[in-house]
Amino acid sequence: MKKILVIVLFFGIQFSFVSCSKDSDSINEQILMAETFMNVSYGSNAQQKYDLYLPADRSTEKTKVIVLVHGGGWVEGDKAEMEFFIPYIKLRHPNHAIVNINYVLADANTPAFPNQFLNLDAVINKLTTEKNELNILPQFGLIGVSAGAHISLMYDYAYDPDDQVKMVGDIVGPSDFTDPFYSENPAFPAYMAALVDESAYPTGTDYATVLSPAFRVSNASSPTLLFYGNADPLVPLSNATTLNSKLNNAGIDHNFTVYNGGHGDWAPNDIEDVKAQLSAFVDTYLGVN
Repeated sequence: MKKILVIVLFFGIQFSFVSCSKDSDSINEQILMAETFMNVSYGSNAQQKYDLYLPADRSTEKTKVIVLVHGGGWVEGDKAEMEFFIPYIKLRHPNHAIVNINYVLADANTPAFPNQFLNLDAVINKLTTEKNELNILPQFGLIGVSAGAHISLMYDYAYDPDDQVKMVGDIVGPSDFTDPFYSENPAFPAYMAALVDESAYPTGTDYATVLSPAFRVSNASSPTLLFYGNADPLVPLSNATTLNSKLNNAGIDHNFTVYNGGHGDWAPNDIEDVKAQLSAFVDTYLGVN
């Protein structure tokens, strides 16, 4: 009798220990704190860095990722220019992770294309590989400004075969380099040649077309928001209307908004409208389950 009692007590203690251990693990999973990692390296170049903002109570089942991509004509700019978005995203979408990226800027030795698209690919691949460590779900929304919008559009339309990107926010992004605004500019061919790594493309490639997001739209493209100015000296409104038409023809859900002003220098209420539309798109296409 005593021996049976000892066995019962032993297994009771073991069961209690296992139960407590599981409860403890469960509690630990539930109380993940928000974390920020600045200047995370994703490549060998010193410019290949991103800032990562992880929310509290994140998990691989629900924590999707918003990626911010700065502008600067492919040759300048920095992720610091996108920081103004971050407090709004944290407030409006507290359950999303945020990644604010730098990419390798083009210079005499390093062309922009396709390297900058591949930089974004490297970021997405790194985050995907580390999804369990970071407790994130590798589904992405891209928000880019100017050159960053061009990179974001090109990535989604041409470099995302696994459909990890679920939405794109395009703020004044160049989308059609065949537009006379560019093609009839005497300096444009030299500028394009300087930006392109010709060894990465087949001989005879029409770079103006291949590098234009408007001509890469397909029925696999992600829902896209377009924001443009009606007096933009850098990206003509005709670029936006061409992209809008291509998205219409492909049946891609999108919205096209034109503001009074130039290259993003719009009225404060227009900037708030951009944020609100992006936020609604995140809810629709990158919502937390």
